[in-house]
Amino acid sequence: MAAASHAVVVGLPQSRRVEPLFSLHPNGLFLRREALDFGVDDRELRAARRGGVITRIRHGAYVDSSAWNHLDAVDQYRVRGQAVLLSHHGNVALSHSSGAAEHGLRLWDVDTSLVHVTRLDGGPGGRQGDIVYHVDTCSPADVMSKNELPVLGPQRCALGAAALGSVESGLVLLDSVLDLGLGSEASLWATYAEMARWPGARRLQVIVRLAQPGAQSVGESRSRYLCWVQHLPRPELQFEVYDDNGDLVGITDFAWPEHELLGEFDGKVKYGRLLRPGEEPSDVVFREKVREDRLREVLGWTMVRLVWSDLHHPQETATRIRRQMMRSRAA
Repeated sequence: MAAASHAVVVGLPQSRRVEPLFSLHPNGLFLRREALDFGVDDRELRAARRGGVITRIRHGAYVDSSAWNHLDAVDQYRVRGQAVLLSHHGNVALSHSSGAAEHGLRLWDVDTSLVHVTRLDGGPGGRQGDIVYHVDTCSPADVMSKNELPVLGPQRCALGAAALGSVESGLVLLDSVLDLGLGSEASLWATYAEMARWPGARRLQVIVRLAQPGAQSVGESRSRYLCWVQHLPRPELQFEVYDDNGDLVGITDFAWPEHELLGEFDGKVKYGRLLRPGEEPSDVVFREKVREDRLREVLGWTMVRLVWSDLHHPQETATRIRRQMMRSRAA
């Protein structure tokens, strides 16, 4: 294999001799040992790094710089996790926040400097460099394959990551499990029961209790956390508004029917998701304004809109929401 691979790169300019390695794994990922098998030595790897052709993402792991620079922070974290697995020959599985990222769960306020894996070989736990090794009583059913690499199931990863972070960051994770259809409230509780003796399990129980289907973004989950911590009434999620003919007018992120108040979280990601082919962001803003006017017209309710900066000032934001509730009640 090594001789045949070496023939692929012979004759290319030195800085380009690494390029055939980019096809080994997604995002142009390859290991140093794989490069050596291809006949590319350390001197050539250093030259390719200096030339900006490749980027070293951890010890012994490289990627195509062009692909790497187009990835966001979470996807870069995913690739680093994949590099760790490739170096362990199936002895570990991605877990906790690293496994959550591989499953496409939403991460917020999560430390992405460390790759979390769970031992499958009975080895010890602990931290070595940028890797945290966890020990868990996993059965074969707990391990699945993503991109041909072992990773624990999405619920176990989400709960493991939530146990390491804050209630707010954990709520973002568990809400995304429910929203993406990777688990149910019942199955989250069942998985939690298996982890009830873990460190941080009491805080984890709070997060599982707060998790609710219907939050479709980080901002929506964090808005619900704000309501909880500021002792606001729990909102209904994805509230459907119908006109007198029974036709659906729209769906709002939140609603407090008893206070005749609708709520929306407005983030740049949301507007990007609503952008239609050929539209400008201003077109989406205008369409949302028309939609809001129609919702308020049909119900006669008021609406409160939250943005990212509101989440940084929870007390002031809660006061504004309460004021809107009082106005609705007075009207």
